[in-house]
Amino acid sequence: MTDWKTDGVKVIPGDQLDTNTPQTPGMDRAAAINFARVGAQKIWAGTVSIRPDAKTGAHHHGALESVIYVLKGKARMRWGDNLEFVAEAGPGDFIFVPPYVPHQEINASTDETLECVLVRSDNEAVVVNLDIEPVEKPEHVAWVDPIHKAATD
Repeated sequence: MTDWKTDGVKVIPGDQLDTNTPQTPGMDRAAAINFARVGAQKIWAGTVSIRPDAKTGAHHHGALESVIYVLKGKARMRWGDNLEFVAEAGPGDFIFVPPYVPHQEINASTDETLECVLVRSDNEAVVVNLDIEPVEKPEHVAWVDPIHKAATD
């Protein structure tokens, strides 16, 4: 018999997120939902704060789907074979990134931190870096989270 008290719904207070996630200067990651915290098998969810003007290199996430919900700031997404398409999102907007789509994430503000909620369709960390010349050059600070791992030299 299932013990719904311990194996049922779990509430993770916003001030009790797990910051023991990959970090990069200018960015702060915190996991809310993952296997270790709640036993999640098929999703990962957490928060991300990205410093002003941070940009990633071109990449995709294999078969994973991603949803980004913008809490504060302005997100710019570039995608396509040559990152030729662009869209921006602000507070209250959702961004959906389908599997295998080449893309680049950008904090479109030069002076405001971008704060988002990030949800992935799997706990598996998949990132495929692409050799595409980005329209907006990446900075020293990568967008690092459980999927975008920090580069090691």
